[in-house]
Amino acid sequence: MTGLDTNILVQFLVNDDRARAESVKRFFVTAEDKGVALYISNPAVLELLYVLGSVYGYRPDEILAALASMLSVPIFIFDNHDVIHELVERGGKENIDLEDLFIGLISKTAGCDTTITFDKKASRSDLFKMLRNI
Repeated sequence: MTGLDTNILVQFLVNDDRARAESVKRFFVTAEDKGVALYISNPAVLELLYVLGSVYGYRPDEILAALASMLSVPIFIFDNHDVIHELVERGGKENIDLEDLFIGLISKTAGCDTTITFDKKASRSDLFKMLRNI
């Protein structure tokens, strides 16, 4: 298995540098041909959410569509496949930033009852509680 950095995922999805995007495409095809799994860690997903929204201006629904398509790529092994799937499912329904939703879902999966925050927007989700309310 080989890990992927966020910048590889960005080129895969955004394709804003033709040479790099072609290199990524060739690498993925070669990995698939050789049966090599490509690991995508939680930090890489979190950074991807941030970069796509903040740097590239993607809307949350576009980011969720990209993640949904990535879930169907057989060579991609996510740190938390089920969490990514739930993020895609809940992302369009929750009124919080995708990064915060991802953090809350990871905590939930780890067995946490809640995630404590100062973020008013995040605290609207059942995954979070404001510190002052405890």
